[in-house]
Amino acid sequence: MSALTPKQEGFCKSYIETGNASEAYRLNYSTGKMKPDSVNRSAKALMDNLKIASRIKSLQQIHQKRHEVTVDSLTRELEEDRQLARKLGQPAAAVSALNVKARIHGLDKQVLSNDPENPMPSAIHIEIVR
Repeated sequence: MSALTPKQEGFCKSYIETGNASEAYRLNYSTGKMKPDSVNRSAKALMDNLKIASRIKSLQQIHQKRHEVTVDSLTRELEEDRQLARKLGQPAAAVSALNVKARIHGLDKQVLSNDPENPMPSAIHIEIVR
């Protein structure tokens, strides 16, 4: 399979960035004298080209892998950060990492009570003493 032209490669990359074939076409080809319908048809023709479709699919896979972030990956990174902060004697940073871990797991919204009869109180009374 022959390589794409520079304009075709640019079209593929612009399509990944914008998600819009007509916009990608306008960014990489001279369209000053073209009507919008002509731009759309030309962009569609490029999208139907097997070499271009294959390159777009390849770029999408690279893009997805590069930006793959999951709760598990964030949890791992935050735990590493928390442990490093503790090792460096920075308790505020360790607590911050712990709080973010709780937040991404939805645990920051839970309020537990010491009362075994009512583990989830409907209200919490806070008194500020000077």
